[in-house]
Amino acid sequence: MMAGWPILTLTTFLPLVGAVFILVLRGDAEAVARNARSVALWTSLVTFVVSLFIWGHFDPSNAEFQLEERAPWIPAFNISYHMGVDGISVLFVILSTFLTPLCILASWTSIQTRVREYMIAFLVLETLMVGMFCALDFVLFYVFFEGVLIPMFLIIGIWGGPRRVYAAFKFFLYTLLGSVLMLLAILTMYYAAGTTDISVLLQTSLPRNMQMWLWLALFASFAVKVPMWPVHTWLPDAHVEAPTAGSVILAGVLLKMGGYGFLRFSIPLLPEATEYFTPLIYTLSVIAVIYTSLVALAQQDMKKLIAYSSVAHMGFVTIGMFTLTTQGVAGSIFQMLSHGVVSGALFLCVGVVYDRLHTREIVRYGGLANNMPKYALVFMIMMLASVGLPGTSGFVGEFLILIGTFQDNTGVAVLATTGIILGAAYMLWLYRRVIYGAITHDDVRVLMDLTPREIAIFAPLIVVVFWMGIYPSSFLDVTTASVDHLIHAYETALGDAHTRMALAALPTVGGH
Repeated sequence: MMAGWPILTLTTFLPLVGAVFILVLRGDAEAVARNARSVALWTSLVTFVVSLFIWGHFDPSNAEFQLEERAPWIPAFNISYHMGVDGISVLFVILSTFLTPLCILASWTSIQTRVREYMIAFLVLETLMVGMFCALDFVLFYVFFEGVLIPMFLIIGIWGGPRRVYAAFKFFLYTLLGSVLMLLAILTMYYAAGTTDISVLLQTSLPRNMQMWLWLALFASFAVKVPMWPVHTWLPDAHVEAPTAGSVILAGVLLKMGGYGFLRFSIPLLPEATEYFTPLIYTLSVIAVIYTSLVALAQQDMKKLIAYSSVAHMGFVTIGMFTLTTQGVAGSIFQMLSHGVVSGALFLCVGVVYDRLHTREIVRYGGLANNMPKYALVFMIMMLASVGLPGTSGFVGEFLILIGTFQDNTGVAVLATTGIILGAAYMLWLYRRVIYGAITHDDVRVLMDLTPREIAIFAPLIVVVFWMGIYPSSFLDVTTASVDHLIHAYETALGDAHTRMALAALPTVGGH
């Protein structure tokens, strides 16, 4: 609670107020569409402003959950409505509320059919994303975690490209299958601990054999969301077919749900299993970094190239968090935040030219620097941030992750570094072919530069990219206490487990 106000609940459910308001709009179709856009934009902006109070009242020196709210929900089964944030989750709440109004602005002219329903879907999606990062009861988390599927399924399936139905069902089935196993893990932990309250479960020591099975069940869900190789194949299809704003939220927030799940549940709840399966994570992540970077080099579709680059960047993230070093974990959180902004901006860059020419084929462009200099500048900034240029947000996360990885496993760090080289190759290759050279198509020659609305979308993204790159401590300081607490608790739990195993292996004396 913040001065008596349930600030987390307010931030979570405020978008639903706007969705209900849009639902009851009346008038002719054009007026309803115009008003729906305005209501969605103002609702999302107010939600973002309210969410800043969470950051403002958050104490970075406190590693415990803060601004907690609790109310009975299903008291017969000891399941409560429990909300709270710590240094790991608070910035993801801000990321979700920051990107949503930009997505609504990006959809202002590109979405012309069923505008009311589209705006409602985005506001419902915002509620579910924020709720997921604030939930401190496992069942409540599961409701938000799975609920995200529904509006995103509709956004891809109704307003997407020619193969939108195929992409939507592939996205839905992949993620749902893994989540069924997570539900079984939740039920198992409930019967073991008698509660689904996360703060209580974090204090509960589970048997080693149970940890192994629970870890695999949670891994099935979170790995698909990241997505990790080889369960990443739904992502390029979903990105290519989704409308621009759908791709922004998909890359900016939804991919972070898997990484957040590892940090919130797999690592602190199941430390022995985490130690056992870390080599598996390293192997899959290194394959993802190298393989998907090579696949990105072969792409002819701009959106598909950026989609594969997202898999490679998230491979870096999973390597960093499973080093269980201060630099690695902090770097993985920072990289997720940076990737949310940069990849979202890159998809918006693709959306700008797609709205004008209705094609994403790289060969159809070339020479855009001649007649779209503002666009070329924005694209260059985001491209350089994606490859990790010092001074941008992309550099800090990758640097910290590599420091942490070198401490834990030098071989993995060396292999992961090749991903940075390949990342520079495919992003520079994309930029050169789209922006430079002579204009060879007449329809490209007449393309107009960024409009004031598009400049208003990109300006805050550019500010954040340089803010994170030049003054990273303003974000790292928020996460430091929680990261240190996570690592200390993990090492303590492992130390206790190793002691128990050593005592159990001692020979008995005198038959006792």
